Amino acid sequence: MIVRWNRIPGATSYKITVSPKSAPGVPAAFAQYGPNTVMGSVTPLSPNVDYVVTVEAQDDQGSLSSTNLESFTAPEVAAGIDRVKALDSTSLMVDFTPVTGATAYRVRVQSHGDRSFREVEVHSSPVRIDSLQPYTAYSVSILSVNSGGQSQPSNAVIAMTLLPPPQLSTSSYTNSSIFVSWLPEANAAGIYVNVAPFTGGLMKSMNSTSTPAGLTLVHNHTVTELLPSVLYTVHGYFWDSQGNMGEPSPNINQTTRPSTPSLAGISVERGAGWAGLNVSWEPVQQEYGHLEYQVTSNHGPQCTSTDSSCTLVPVGCAQTHHIHMVAINAAGPSTPTDPVTFATFPCPPESLAVVETTPGNCTFSWDWAPYAVGYNAFIKRSDGGEETCNTSSTSCQFLCECGYTYLASVLAYNDAGLSDPGPVVNYTTLPCCPTNVAITVETTDTFEITWAVSRGADLYETHAADGSMALVCNDTAPVCVLSDLRCDRRYTLHVNPCSETSGCNRDCPPHVQETPPCTPGDLQVTSGNGSSVTVSWMANNQAAIYTARATAPQGTHTCSSNASSCDLDHLPCGSSYSVIAVAHNAAGQSLPSYSVPLETAPCCPANLTVDQVTQAMSNASWSHARGAASFITTLTSPRGSARCHTQDPHCLLGCITCGTNYSVSMEAYSSTGHMALCTYQGFASSACCASGIKLYMRANNTLRVYWRPSGGGHNYTVEMTGSSNYTCSPQPGRSSCDLDQVQCGEVYTVLVNPLTADGTKVDFCQQRMYLVTCAGNNLGMVIYRGKRSVD
Repeated sequence: MIVRWNRIPGATSYKITVSPKSAPGVPAAFAQYGPNTVMGSVTPLSPNVDYVVTVEAQDDQGSLSSTNLESFTAPEVAAGIDRVKALDSTSLMVDFTPVTGATAYRVRVQSHGDRSFREVEVHSSPVRIDSLQPYTAYSVSILSVNSGGQSQPSNAVIAMTLLPPPQLSTSSYTNSSIFVSWLPEANAAGIYVNVAPFTGGLMKSMNSTSTPAGLTLVHNHTVTELLPSVLYTVHGYFWDSQGNMGEPSPNINQTTRPSTPSLAGISVERGAGWAGLNVSWEPVQQEYGHLEYQVTSNHGPQCTSTDSSCTLVPVGCAQTHHIHMVAINAAGPSTPTDPVTFATFPCPPESLAVVETTPGNCTFSWDWAPYAVGYNAFIKRSDGGEETCNTSSTSCQFLCECGYTYLASVLAYNDAGLSDPGPVVNYTTLPCCPTNVAITVETTDTFEITWAVSRGADLYETHAADGSMALVCNDTAPVCVLSDLRCDRRYTLHVNPCSETSGCNRDCPPHVQETPPCTPGDLQVTSGNGSSVTVSWMANNQAAIYTARATAPQGTHTCSSNASSCDLDHLPCGSSYSVIAVAHNAAGQSLPSYSVPLETAPCCPANLTVDQVTQAMSNASWSHARGAASFITTLTSPRGSARCHTQDPHCLLGCITCGTNYSVSMEAYSSTGHMALCTYQGFASSACCASGIKLYMRANNTLRVYWRPSGGGHNYTVEMTGSSNYTCSPQPGRSSCDLDQVQCGEVYTVLVNPLTADGTKVDFCQQRMYLVTCAGNNLGMVIYRGKRSVD
C-alpha cells in the first residue's frame, strides 16, 4: 500500500499501522517515517484484502494525533492470457481468465520493440483491441484492477495483426470484361482476387506471387469471358510469405458494359415550331442498375432515354443525318451501332411569285427545293375560297377574279414528310369595275355619280373630261360629286376603282353625259302694246329651247322660243313681275338668268263714287286698285273743274258748282310711276240751296214759308223742327208752302232743302232759327234768330 498524509507541526515521526478489517486488533504490517516524509509504503500485505490503515503523528512525549482510513489492496496478478487472435489488420481479440476480487482489467498492448504502450480498461473477457497498425507484432498483457489499485502485469503474449486489405479499383471497358487494379503492399507475398455474379453463378479468380523482395509485380488484372450488363461482386486479399491470409477487401460491385443495341426505326416528329427525328431500338437486357440509351447525329443533336425510343431535336430541313447509338450503364457506354443514314424533309420553297398572265388567269411559281419529290400549293381567296395544286413541277395555274386578295403558299415533300410552312405571297387583283353607275345632273355645273360598291376597291377615282379640261374626284364612298363643270358641254366620265395594294383599274367602260345649257345672258324686257311685252336674251347654247317666265303672286306667264326672244301676252294690270329666262334641252335646264323687273300699269278702281258734301264740295271715293299707289281724280264741266291728288282711296273736291253735270276721270299711278287712265260715269252736283227764306203768319195758326229758288226747276221740301215737327212740300215749280197748326211760343229751326232728280233730299243746306210768339190763342210775331249748319 502507498499512504499519503499531511505534515503535523511538532511531529518528529509518523507511524503507519495496517490491520485487516476483519481483525482490527491484529496488525498485519507497520512502517515508521521521519518528520519530513508525507508518503510511504507498507509491506508485505495480502492481495485483495480490506485493511484499516492508521497514520499516527508522534513527538518525543508520544502520540500527537492519528487518523484512520480503510482501503483494499490490489487484486492478484491475472492468471494470464488464454489466447490472442488477429481479427483484421487493425484489431486483436484477447481472451483471459478472471481473478477473484478484480472489478476491472487493463489490457496493455505494446508494439514489439517499442517502449511505449497503451492500456484499455475492460470488465470482462474477451476484449477487442482496435486502432492498431497493420501487419505489426504486439506484446499483450493483463492487469487486474479493484478499488485499491491494479496488480502487476501478467506474462505477455506476442501477436501480429493481419496484412491490410487490398485497395481495389474496378472498371469495365467491354461488355465481357472487368479490369481490377490495386495499390502495392510491401509485406505481401501475393494476392487473391475473386469476381462472382451478384446473384450467384460461375466465379472467376486470380492468384499472383511476389518477388523475393516481397514486392508484388502485378498491380492489375483483367477478368474476361464475362456476361454483358451483369452486376459482379469483386473482392480480394493479400498473403504473406508464410502463407498467412491478410484482411479481405470489402466487396465492390461492378457492372459489365451493355451489349450494342439494335436500331429499329427512324421517323420525323413535328411540334409547334420544331422538328425532330424519333429513333427507336430493341432494348438490351440488364438486371441491376440504371441503364439508358444515347442517340447521336453527325449534325450535333443527341438524345438519351431509358425507354426504347427518343427524339433528336432540333433537326433542320434538307439534312442528311448519320445516326448511331450506344447503351450506357454504370460501367460506361456500349460499342456504338453502325451509322444509319437518314434524309430529313425538304426546306420550304423560296422565291414565291404570282403573275397575272392574262386578265383572270394567274400563275403561281417557286424555286426548286432540294430533296423534294413533289409540291402541294395552296391558294386561298379573301372570301374563304381555297384551291389546291399537287404537282412535281415548280408552278401552278389558277383563276384569279377581280377584287380579291389571294394568299399563295407551297409545301415541298419527300418520304420524310412535308416541309415547314414557308413564306406566303400576297397577290391582290385589280378591283372590279363599278356596276349600276348612275349620273344625276344636280345643276348646270355639277354631276352626282353613284355606283354599286366594287369588290376590292378602297378608293374610287372619278374623271370627267370634255376634250379641253378634266376634273378628278377621289373618294372612298361609292358616290362622287363633280362640280365646276362647264355648261352646255359633253363630258366623258370614268369611274376607276383603286386598291392600296394593286393600284387602279383603268380599263372600266366610260360613260357620257351632257351638262345642261348655259344661262341666257343680257336679258331685256321691251314694252309692247296693251298687256304684252317682248323678252329678249343672248342665245349662247348650241341647241336649246329658251323660256321666258314672268312671275308674280297673282300667277306666272311664260313664252318659249328657240331663237333669242319671245312675247309675254295678256299680262294683268297692277302686277309686278320678276322676269327670267332659262334654256333647256335633253340634258336638263340651265340656271335662270338674272331677273329683270316688269311692272304693268296699275288697275283702275272698279267703283268710284262722288258724294256731295256741301253745296260747293264733293267727296270722291273708290274701291281698291291693284298696283296703284296714288290717284288723281278730276271732275270736269264747262263751268269749271275740280281735281284732287292722294294716296288714299278717297278725296274731297272743292269749288263744285251746284246743279252742274261733271265728267269724272282718274289717273292711277304705281309706285314706280306707271299710270292708268280711268274714266267713269258723269257726276251731277246737287241743286243749289234756297235763298231769301222768309216766314209769314196766316190765319188759323198757319205759317207760310217762302224762298227764292236756285233755278233749274228743282223741287223742295220744308222742315220746321221744335217741340213739334212740321213739313211741307210745294208743288213743282212753286217756291213756297204752308205749315198748319203751328204752336206758338216756341223757337223753331227751319230747313229748306232741294230734292235731287230721284227725290233724295239734299242735306247740306243751312238751318234758320225763328221764334214764333203768341197773340192770345193765335200766332203772334215771327222773329228771326239766326242761322246754323246742319248737324
